[in-house]
Amino acid sequence: MNVFDAKTVAAQKAEVPGVSLQWVLSKNVGAPNFSLRIVNVEPDSATERHQHDWEHEVYVLEGQGEVYINGQTASLAPETCVYVAPNELHQFSNISNKLLRFICVVPNR
Repeated sequence: MNVFDAKTVAAQKAEVPGVSLQWVLSKNVGAPNFSLRIVNVEPDSATERHQHDWEHEVYVLEGQGEVYINGQTASLAPETCVYVAPNELHQFSNISNKLLRFICVVPNR
């Protein structure tokens, strides 16, 4: 059993300005298949628009934003869930003046 406060896991800056990642459940607990990370997107910032051959499962914790997937956009708010299928072009944007935070589950690679 491994129980701890997510705030004890330091955020790491992502490759794009205004975005950081907390790898909350991953190699740190020996998770063999999936990693759970908290993505923090500062106001007027966005993740990189990209695609890859694995899926994402996303759950919004706080803030307001938009998700872009294959040419379509949808609004994000607390308790919004998003499934990003493999190879879908996607991006998460913060459109508010407060932090956008969401959980993102990805397979370990």
